[in-house]
Amino acid sequence: MRHKIRCGGFTLLEAMVALAIVALGMMAVQTQLNRYIVSATVTEEKTLASWVAANKLTELSVSAAWPELGRSDDQVELAQRQWRTVVDVSETQVENLRRVDVRVYLADNPERLIHSLSALLEPPPPAGFMPVRWSAAGAGG
Repeated sequence: MRHKIRCGGFTLLEAMVALAIVALGMMAVQTQLNRYIVSATVTEEKTLASWVAANKLTELSVSAAWPELGRSDDQVELAQRQWRTVVDVSETQVENLRRVDVRVYLADNPERLIHSLSALLEPPPPAGFMPVRWSAAGAGG
């Protein structure tokens, strides 16, 4: 009597189906990793550009001179990157306020706006002006 002994294991077809499923899963993982990298890069650029714009507005607001009306173009380095800032200063309906619009681009891609920020600036204080000293409540002074 001959007994057929069947060996355990996968058939070639089962192995190929399993490999196809694993390949599809790996492609999905790769796609998600690529999306994450692109998203992280865009977020980093937007964050740095917002810092560049905020720094430019702060620089203009603490300057001893009121910014001139019109457009100015400047290049700034931050985080080992070159940034291009375009600043538009315009009049407002209020005599002692100027509107400042700052737009930030990467210097190597001047067509792609990354961030913009706007603010209203008042004229700088006159020479010799001493700011008010506010004391903390209950400081006994």
